[in-house]
Amino acid sequence: MQLTEQDKTEYYYRSYIKADGLWFVKAEECFGFEKALDLDRQVWEVLPKIQARFFQSKLKHGRGIDALCTCLTAKLEWDHFQFQVSKTHNLLKISIQACPWHQIMVKSGRETLSGKVGAVICSTEYAVWAAEFGDDLDFRLRKRICGGQKQCHLEFSKAD
Repeated sequence: MQLTEQDKTEYYYRSYIKADGLWFVKAEECFGFEKALDLDRQVWEVLPKIQARFFQSKLKHGRGIDALCTCLTAKLEWDHFQFQVSKTHNLLKISIQACPWHQIMVKSGRETLSGKVGAVICSTEYAVWAAEFGDDLDFRLRKRICGGQKQCHLEFSKAD
């Protein structure tokens, strides 16, 4: 039997997810939950820059709300989110119906911590994405699955 490109993709995706989770758990064991969450926030102040720049270069997109829509949609698809997008000239709305990060927290018995992690990490991550696509783009996290809502609602808007 030979491994396929799909197997390779699955391997890297699972390794990425597991490494993130294992890193957090080990940091929590050493430093406590609050310090681990702060360290994780610091990681997610940098990683989205790397991701955004990857998609910008591969998809040949620069900055602006249209480029953000194209690149962030690709990232969410690759990260196995279930979501819908609506965009007007100055507003990008993303409704997430299933978040793989929250699902992992639930599966690992850490659902009670998911809301604390999501409030910090999602706010950080998506604000960085907005900044990578324009100094005039604002981000608002309106609802969160991990906060007890049925969907996450992300809004990116161009300042007037």
